[in-house]
Amino acid sequence: MASYNRVILLGNVTRDPELRYIASGSAVTEIGLAVNDRRKTASGEWVEETTFVDVTLWGRTAEIAGEYVTKGSPLLIEGRLKLDTWEKDGKKNSKLRVVCDRMQLLGSRSGDAGRGPKSRVSAGRGAAQAGGDEFDQSSGYDDGPSGGPVADDDIPF
Repeated sequence: MASYNRVILLGNVTRDPELRYIASGSAVTEIGLAVNDRRKTASGEWVEETTFVDVTLWGRTAEIAGEYVTKGSPLLIEGRLKLDTWEKDGKKNSKLRVVCDRMQLLGSRSGDAGRGPKSRVSAGRGAAQAGGDEFDQSSGYDDGPSGGPVADDDIPF
C-alpha cells in the first residue's frame, strides 16, 4: 500500500530557537510554530483557532534558523510528520511533531536595510536562498533551472 507523508505549514515562531550539536556533529534545533485557522461556525460567527506545532530542524537548516529566526518570525515549513513515543513512570506517552525538510523565512531580516520587505532566506536539502538567488552549499553558485538567476517575478504566487 502506498503512503505519502508531507506537511506544509505557514505560521509564526513561538520561541527563540536553541541551536545545539549532537555527538556526530550535526546541528539540531527545535522550534514551536503557531498556525492560525479562521472558519465560520454553523451560526455564521467567525472563530479563529490556533494550533501549536513542534518542529525539528537538522543540519544547515537548523544553523540558519539559529542565526535568523526569532520569536514571532513568520516561517514556511515543509516536512513530514513523525510520532515520538516514550514511557515515563510506567505511563506510555506520544507526541506528533514535524521534521523539517525545507524552511523559508518570510518578511525582512532585522538590520537588513535596503533589501525591503521581500527579503527572505530559505534552507533545506543543502540549499539556501536569499533575495531570489539560489546557493547550493556543495557546488557554489547555482543559476537556477533556466540558466539565469531566479527572480521573485518568476514565482507564480
